[in-house]
Amino acid sequence: MLEAKTFVDAARARGVGLWTGVPCSYLQPFINHVIGDDSLIYVPASNEGDAVSIAAGYELGGGLAVAMMQNSGLGNAVNPLTSLAHTHQIPLLLIVTLRGEPGGPADEPQHALMGAITTQMLSLMDIPWAYFPGNADEVEPCLDQAMAWIENERRPYCLVMRKGAVAPCAAPEPAPVRIPLPPAEADRLPAQLHATRQQMLQAVQQQLKPRDVVLATTGYTGRELYALDDRAQQLYLVGAMGCASSVGLGLALARPDLRVIVLDGDGAMLMRLGALAAIGYMAPRNLLHVLLDNGLHESTGGQGTVSHSVQLGNVALACGYAGKLVITQPGELVTLLQGTPAGPFLVRALIGAGVPDGLPRPAVTPDFVTRRLRQYIADISQEQTA
Repeated sequence: MLEAKTFVDAARARGVGLWTGVPCSYLQPFINHVIGDDSLIYVPASNEGDAVSIAAGYELGGGLAVAMMQNSGLGNAVNPLTSLAHTHQIPLLLIVTLRGEPGGPADEPQHALMGAITTQMLSLMDIPWAYFPGNADEVEPCLDQAMAWIENERRPYCLVMRKGAVAPCAAPEPAPVRIPLPPAEADRLPAQLHATRQQMLQAVQQQLKPRDVVLATTGYTGRELYALDDRAQQLYLVGAMGCASSVGLGLALARPDLRVIVLDGDGAMLMRLGALAAIGYMAPRNLLHVLLDNGLHESTGGQGTVSHSVQLGNVALACGYAGKLVITQPGELVTLLQGTPAGPFLVRALIGAGVPDGLPRPAVTPDFVTRRLRQYIADISQEQTA
């Protein structure tokens, strides 16, 4: 197992000056070390394509950068890798984790296909790759090989990281909150948040009506909702980070007779922030968008997001949402759900960090949950025509 500092120092000696990416649990110790080193520049990208683009821009300015991502997000980076880095011959070093490795450790179902085709995708994009070094003796020759390609071919090179490649590293202190708007215009962010994700999810379930459908974003949100009470009217997305709101938009447009409640996370929303524009433009009155915002990528390592520096409620309004509300207490969510605010409506629920002890993973498969929800909606249609 490799200490993160060993690799980072060797990369810095070879000219790497900026690190950017999207967290993965495999990358957690690695990113923690980079964030905690004040001599390094770390840019928390909202999605993997942005990470590649940030790294490319840094290289155009005379530096060399590393873009880090989970293999499930590699698809998000295909466009800038092929049409920007390849076409313009802009080199960068990629670190892509190998979730769902064939024959490797057990993993979530959404990683199975991607784990089998990750290296094939890299080869198809004409990106040479090697496995991330597993010990200190392998670091120098590994980086020498990568830098030789980068210097000679002027195109990206990828290191594929397996589980447990890097030794644990404690998380650094959270970055300071930057509020870009004057206080009078900004969402009020309390110094301490005591409400938990679980309490907010309980508030949602307490007020669910038969004609409500709930879509939960991937990670702890779906797992906690399932653990509280598994219901046929609930869908737990796995993978597809940031896509819950777009799924909700399609469903809301298809079934305007249902109330569609999207349970989102701040990291996921930032990853696909453009989805707000499509939702605002289509303006489904039956869409309630609940953002559970703790300022963290808590499901994938606990690194901070930039949500507290973004007025997400104002962004939603600018995109065409009918209204917004910032809350800190579950009771406020209960009151809102008892009514029917015209949508699309964004509820920004500011919560603290933390996960319930012994949180189970769903015992139901994603395809089963999807079929079950489809049947639930079909049954409601039959009741209407009866």
